[in-house]
Amino acid sequence: MSDTQRPDPDQLLAQIRQDEAQQQRGRLKIFFGACAGVGKTYAMLSAARAALAQGTQVLVGVVETHGRAETEALLQGLERLPLRQVEYKGRRLGEFDLDGALARHPPLILIDELAHSNVAGSRHPKRWQDVEELLAAGIHVWSTMNVQHLESLNDIVGSITGIRVWETVPDRIFDGADEVVMVDLPPDDLLQRLKEGKVYLAHQAERAVRNFFRKGNLIALRELALRRTADRVDSEMLEYRGRILSQPVWGTRGSLLVGVGINEQDEKTVRSSARLASQLDVPWHAVYVETPRLQRLPEARRQRTLRTLKLAQELGAEIAVLAGQDEAEVLVKYARQHNLSKVVLGRRGGSRSWRWRAGLADRIAAQGADLDLLQIALPATRGGRTEEAPRGPGSPPYLPGYLMAVLAVGAITLVATPLTEVFERTNIVMLFLLAVVAVAVRCGRGPAVLAAFLAVASFDFFFVPPRFTLAISGVQYLVTFAVMLVVALVIGQMAAGLTYQARVAQGGEDRMRGLYEMSRQLSAALMIEQVADIASQFLASELNARSALFVTDLQDRLRPPVPTDELAEVDAAVAQWCFDKEEPAGHGTDTLPAGPTLYLPLTAPMRVRGVLAIQPRENARLAIPEQRRLLDTCASLLAISLERIHYIEVAQSSTLQMESERMRNSLIGAISHDLRTPLTSLVGLAEALVQAQPPLGGAHLELANGIRELTLRMNNLLNNLLDMARLESGAVELKRAWQPLEETIGSALATCRLALGERQVEVALPADMPLVQVDAVLFERVLVNLLENAAKYTPPGTPIHIGAAARRKSFELWIDDWGPGVPPGREATIFNKFERGRKESAIPGMGLGLALCRTIIEAHGGSISASNRPGGGARFLITLPRGEPPQVPVEDEPDDTQRQP
Repeated sequence: MSDTQRPDPDQLLAQIRQDEAQQQRGRLKIFFGACAGVGKTYAMLSAARAALAQGTQVLVGVVETHGRAETEALLQGLERLPLRQVEYKGRRLGEFDLDGALARHPPLILIDELAHSNVAGSRHPKRWQDVEELLAAGIHVWSTMNVQHLESLNDIVGSITGIRVWETVPDRIFDGADEVVMVDLPPDDLLQRLKEGKVYLAHQAERAVRNFFRKGNLIALRELALRRTADRVDSEMLEYRGRILSQPVWGTRGSLLVGVGINEQDEKTVRSSARLASQLDVPWHAVYVETPRLQRLPEARRQRTLRTLKLAQELGAEIAVLAGQDEAEVLVKYARQHNLSKVVLGRRGGSRSWRWRAGLADRIAAQGADLDLLQIALPATRGGRTEEAPRGPGSPPYLPGYLMAVLAVGAITLVATPLTEVFERTNIVMLFLLAVVAVAVRCGRGPAVLAAFLAVASFDFFFVPPRFTLAISGVQYLVTFAVMLVVALVIGQMAAGLTYQARVAQGGEDRMRGLYEMSRQLSAALMIEQVADIASQFLASELNARSALFVTDLQDRLRPPVPTDELAEVDAAVAQWCFDKEEPAGHGTDTLPAGPTLYLPLTAPMRVRGVLAIQPRENARLAIPEQRRLLDTCASLLAISLERIHYIEVAQSSTLQMESERMRNSLIGAISHDLRTPLTSLVGLAEALVQAQPPLGGAHLELANGIRELTLRMNNLLNNLLDMARLESGAVELKRAWQPLEETIGSALATCRLALGERQVEVALPADMPLVQVDAVLFERVLVNLLENAAKYTPPGTPIHIGAAARRKSFELWIDDWGPGVPPGREATIFNKFERGRKESAIPGMGLGLALCRTIIEAHGGSISASNRPGGGARFLITLPRGEPPQVPVEDEPDDTQRQP
């Protein structure tokens, strides 16, 4: 079996593990369409009935028929899972029962509308997350979705139709589905179905045709759906081909492979290939094969090759640098791995090929008969010579190797000369072959060839009679010399090739080992400083570069670089630009490419976590594609590590805050409970002093009233503390009842008569105000706190206004005052515990009243907010779900004949 046919053991092991994991999961089948109305649900139910007829147990989890009679008919005979009833904003909604489905564990379940958003409070916010849990439990799922629900195409569909759909499904769910069935319907047929009322009701269909369901929109959506389905099928085909041994290219989709060489004319090949790929609308790859013959290129030619590869990448190609013995063999293998049917090469006019050495195109044609070869005409080089190989052996980079070949053969000659009387000539030949092998391993092919010829000449001159002359005494020595030369050349070439392959493999292993060590160290890092040190050590050892790590603070602002031993020279403005734009900047990029430092954004799954700055001591190393991919991998590992540390800090902070809140609530509850009894006694004693007989005098009565007022205020604070602690601990159960709002407001005003004093309170309620379902005691506490807050923070004598309004699904109640209003920017924070509108204030209070109001209102499923009114003063707005009050029967009055006299 050749190298091109031998499977990769690691790939086979990964595939076996993937197949084992897949056998434990359920299979997902998606009925995919361009838009609503093409018949996805109908097709799914038809397939389900066929599966039921074949003996498969089918359970309908949730199916939306939208009132279509033909779809309802298909549900007859299929077992349906009862929907779970969820209370949401005063209404009961039917949702998919995930726990019921898991308990039933059917072989197959139907779940319509994969992109659906679940009602707030469900286990998962999205229906596709429910499907993932079902698949993990080994249940097969059939579902439906439209192309506009794909996350990657959502914005494109929105720009086409002018309507943005906010319910989306990640592309990984679609791509990971085991089967996708494309349900297609021509636009004219779909529009006819709309007119016939088979998609929407009549008035809805007319509006839909004017907006979303225009014929141009339907054609565009149909193309997107077909293309996305074709891309998925193409990925499945490539995955299947990757599992089997080397196979001829399947011409299912046009694609280009461009071979990049070391010549400046190859830029024309790249540009021509880019234009051809654009005309054919196909992907294309640009590959440079580094063979041992091209390994020691002069720096100028290597930079030229890197520039050509970068040009191909800018023009949209996927680039790769591969190593191998034969360019043709490597290109054919790469084309078959990626199913690239067309190979593009440059053809240089005026070049001469030696008859004994076939050209690259001929070798590719011989090894890849399934590939189409396209040749781009290139201008002839001066003198008719090509630049496929490095210059001759006289160039400076090759002088040490060839000199070592001469020295090695001379050393063997000196060692073997005294041994001519001891060793046979065959053993001396072995010594010369050993020298050729050593030169090949150490210096490569060219010096090995020179060593082979020198070994034959030295053996003839010094050891074959007549000695010290190139003449030979017998014809048999010609055979000896020929065999010796052939063996030396073959052994030298094989040794050089194996050495090159070992060096390439060692380089890749070193990079992988470095990444593994880095990822292992990052997994144990708990501080940002540790991450910066690990990144600095890795980049210094792998790329001989200095680095700097910028991280973000809690407000997502870029902080100065973390100090390390060798900090790179950085520009904070460039780092900020890289962070804001989420694009690389600096050396080798399109933004400030002349700078010595490269800036990479650290993009984590959630957001950008910082910027990595790299300043190499050898700028040419960053231009090598393998090194750039190594940097990208390093940046990804750092970003994930920084995000992990961020969430560790968030979790620790949240845990500490929760413990502090729990301890504070326990302390408040204990202290408040112990104070309640003596405080109640003080209230009673104060009331007794005021009402004492005979009545107290003026000064004593004023003192008694002051004691009573302060005692009542302290009692209110204590009640707030107790209620807050009990509500947050969950010990309070709401006792809701349908109440008239007028009674609750009247009771609150009576409780606040001392705090309000002589203020005028205006209550304006609509005549048809419905009953409200609240806990009367707690809701009265809310109104009392808001009224006392208005009385404390507004000038004496200013009025207070209470208003209410009934909406379709909610009712609103507001309290307006004519005071200084809420401090700008603190409209939300004043509802936090122990927060006050003004920090420095002589007005008594602990900042608990508004916090208690928010806790009580949220417990009722509503919301409370504060704002400044245009005319001055503040407005506190309460919004609660309306609900449906019970119907009170009206008793009939008896007529006059039935009345008692």
